Order: sequence, then structure tokens, then C-alpha cells
Amino acid sequence: MSRDLRYLILADGSFGPETSKTANACIRYTPQNVVGVLDTSSAGRTVSQVLGFGGDIPVVATLDEGLALNPNALLIGIAPSGGKLPAPWIDLLGRAIENGLEIWSGLHTFVSDVPELAERAARHGVAIHDLRRPPPDLDVARGRVREIAATVVLTVGTDCNIGKMTTQLQLLGGLRRRGIRTSFAATGQTGILIEGRGVGVDAVIADFIAGAAEQLVLECARDSDLVLVEGQGSIIHPSYSGVTYGLLHGSLPHAQIMCAQPSRTAINNCEWVKIPPLVEFIRLSEQAAAPLRPAPVIGIALNTYDLDDDAA
Repeated sequence: MSRDLRYLILADGSFGPETSKTANACIRYTPQNVVGVLDTSSAGRTVSQVLGFGGDIPVVATLDEGLALNPNALLIGIAPSGGKLPAPWIDLLGRAIENGLEIWSGLHTFVSDVPELAERAARHGVAIHDLRRPPPDLDVARGRVREIAATVVLTVGTDCNIGKMTTQLQLLGGLRRRGIRTSFAATGQTGILIEGRGVGVDAVIADFIAGAAEQLVLECARDSDLVLVEGQGSIIHPSYSGVTYGLLHGSLPHAQIMCAQPSRTAINNCEWVKIPPLVEFIRLSEQAAAPLRPAPVIGIALNTYDLDDDAA
């Protein structure tokens, strides 16, 4: 990601600790690139007052207020249902483009494929970046990760949006400070935004998900001794387990790190799917990996943001 970008983050109606993953990660890891957040429900507050971190970055109610903060890019910081582009946003994005703002989006709907917005961007010389657009040359997985010398560690989790990316980014910083040649293999739009490279595997045709993970690990391993792969979904998630297994089989990790939230007892938005006890879940994840390569769980990362200090 270019260091001179100044984002106004669009998170209207959903800016919060659990509802604006892309916005929150950008604020946490690249705060120097954020000038403000657009959210009518939190307008007038600071980012820190909403999230508990992020300092005095303002939350504004309108695009005009945001433009006064001198951004040069609009980042879509939330994921509406299904990752689709809400119709009311088309006009807002169009006005942002007319004011010279680049558009950065991780939605499943590619903004550059919306004719009205593509035409405005071309007319105003503004770039649209669709972070989820997969590369065109993907292949199926062939087990080639077995041939590399680097160690591969994959984060897995009991559910979505539970800390798999954050865990890897925290480890990445610590390992690099220790002088260990470490790469972060970003597999979601937020990780790609932060790292500057990666593949949004949930936008890849199913047959090529494992191949995309394999290709990404091979690329990261060229200049690294340790590759930290960002996990997605959960092996028990009724909606997204396909991506989880594709990552597991394509990246062929040597080890896993289990991410969990103690207060979460069922899959979000699928309350009928109960999350097994952590010890049992670890066993299930290790069994899922074992036929292709044994990958023991070597660490646990707990998301305790909703617990007080004593409970945590």
C-alpha cells in the first residue's frame, strides 16, 4: 500500500468493534493513512471512543464533512451482507470519484465493474482498486508447498471474524523485530490492504482456492524462512468452511494457531451451530490437516475484547 494515501473510511451504520473489520484493521495497523471515518450512527465521536483504540481520528456524518479532512482515497471499511455494493452507495462513491478520491474496495461486487462508476473514474482519471479481484493465472493445488524450506504456520478459528488476521499481524511484527525473515500471506481483502499483496481466496472459483493458497505460500517463501498464512472461516461454518479447507489443503501448514473467543458459544448468524469445547475443536482441526501433512496446534489466541480484565 502506498504510504501517501489518506483514507476517508466508509463504514456507515456499522462502525464498531465487531462490525467493521477492514476499517478497524486499517486504523490499528496503518493509522497514519486514515484521516476520518464516515458513519452517521457514530458521528461526532472519535475513533477511540468507538473502538477503544485509534486516537482522535474523527467520525463524520457526511461525505462533505469527510472531504474537509483532505483525503485522497475512499476506503470501504465494512462488508454489507454478501459483500455486495448497496445501491445508495453508488451515488456516494460517484461523488467521491468526482472529488478526485481513489476508491479502495474489498467487496465481492467489483466497483470497477459498475458501469456508472467506471465511466466517472475514467472521466476524472481516478483509480478504482478492487482488492478481492483474483489473479487470472490460478491453477489447482498440487502439493508443491512440501518442496519449500520455509516453515508455514496457518491461523485457524472457531468462527469467522475472531482474530485470525490480527494474530498473524501481531506475530509478524514480533518475529521481524527478532530478525526472523517472516512473510505474511494475506488471504482476505483487509490483509491485502495492509500487506500490499495477497489473494482474496473467498472470491476465487472453488476448484482453485487451494491452488491460490499454494501459489501465495510459494511466493512468500522465496524470501522468507517463516510464512504466516492468514486463515479464513472455520471448519464447522456452514457458509464458509469451503474456503477454510481450501486454505488448509493448499498452504499445507507445518503448524496451526487456534483463534477463539471465550464468550462466543455458537457460530455468528448461525446460532444452531454450537462451537465445541476448545480442546475438542483443536482435535478436529488437527484431524482435518493430518491426511496431507500433520499440523499440530502450537498456540492459542483468545479474543477477549468483550471481557473485563479479571475474566480475561
